[in-house]
Amino acid sequence: MKQDMIVILDLGSTENTVVARQIRELGVYSEIHPHDITAEQLNELPNVKGIILNGGENRVVDGQAVDVDQAVYACGCPVLSIDHPTAKCQQRFAAIPGDEEMKKFVFDICNAEPNWNMKNFIEDQVERIREQVGDKKVLLALSGGVDSSVVAAMLIKAIGQQLVCVHVNHGLMRKNESESVVEVFKNQLHANLIYVDAVERFLGKLENVADPEQKRKIIGGEFIRVFEEEARKLEGIDFLGQGTIYPDIIESGTKTAKMVKSHHNVGGLPEDLKFELVEPLKQLFKDEVRACGVELGLPESMVYRQPFPGPGLGVRCLGAITRDRLEAVRESDAILREEFEKAGLNKKVWQYFTVVPDFKSVGVKNNARCFDYMVIIRAINTVDAMSATIERVDWDVLQRITDRILAEVGNVCRVCYDMSPKPPATIEFE
Repeated sequence: MKQDMIVILDLGSTENTVVARQIRELGVYSEIHPHDITAEQLNELPNVKGIILNGGENRVVDGQAVDVDQAVYACGCPVLSIDHPTAKCQQRFAAIPGDEEMKKFVFDICNAEPNWNMKNFIEDQVERIREQVGDKKVLLALSGGVDSSVVAAMLIKAIGQQLVCVHVNHGLMRKNESESVVEVFKNQLHANLIYVDAVERFLGKLENVADPEQKRKIIGGEFIRVFEEEARKLEGIDFLGQGTIYPDIIESGTKTAKMVKSHHNVGGLPEDLKFELVEPLKQLFKDEVRACGVELGLPESMVYRQPFPGPGLGVRCLGAITRDRLEAVRESDAILREEFEKAGLNKKVWQYFTVVPDFKSVGVKNNARCFDYMVIIRAINTVDAMSATIERVDWDVLQRITDRILAEVGNVCRVCYDMSPKPPATIEFE
């Protein structure tokens, strides 16, 4: 069933996601597109019932105010302007409209139907995927995380055996992660899974690289190279599936907003990419991705799995990656996850992990002075990953975690707890 759509054009607002979620909560699908989309491109989008021009503080780029293609006004859809004065719009608001005003625009003016739900979304995406892919094959990086797992399920529903899943062990996975991916997807779900051991390859490329953006780009670029090598061993691979979601795109920068951080599946792609991308989740927020996974029939343990960045522990081993600190991150993270599960926090806290900085602090071990690393614990709650609050973990739980890390993880003499919300901090450290 085709879902009606309200298109939001980004003219420099920092509240695009707020407007998009407001409309979706009314039961109508919404998508965010750049301000310079052409009228032809707009007409190619399915079931567009209305357009919102969302202006804001970032509207001036390089000294000039951005605007939409004038032909957009003649596309035949009602247009609502937020902080973007023009006589061509049916209505204008100086701030985000309240629920009643938005309802009036969406339902009374645009005549949109409230048919936005995951079942309909999946049907639409399956149709789009089949139209895009045809009889070709899709190569998918299957990390086993929520995003890649949901994309895999979506692609299997759409094209079945035309999907080839590749799991790359880049040496930056959590403890026993690769083993778990092989067990679940290959042995239990019988996916067409190729396992690639690329530990030495990735760690070699990352040696002495301290800049976080450079690390992300190296990891993202090397991922693509691995896929290209695997694709050459196969026939008919023309597409690359990715678990890109909307917060990835926002944080990697838009035409009117500065980058927060690049994501391996947004900012780290090589310019000579030989694949066409298939990204069925790129307009979904994290909570919607989980709802999509549930609708697709994935097990709850997989859908509500801890979020994990594409570059893996590479962005949690701060600075230039060393094997001893990488192992300290991996082991301390495993302890944190074990203890959170015992305390029932694994179902309460949205994301929790450890990081190890690239400097040491003085300590005392075995009655002697030592100079070892510190482990920082981070535990946050969020709905859409665009903002986050800190979990107030019980002191006894933190004490148990600290005692275990100090006793079981080598080269560590100090454990700290990060109290920073997002913003001003981000969820990850790098």
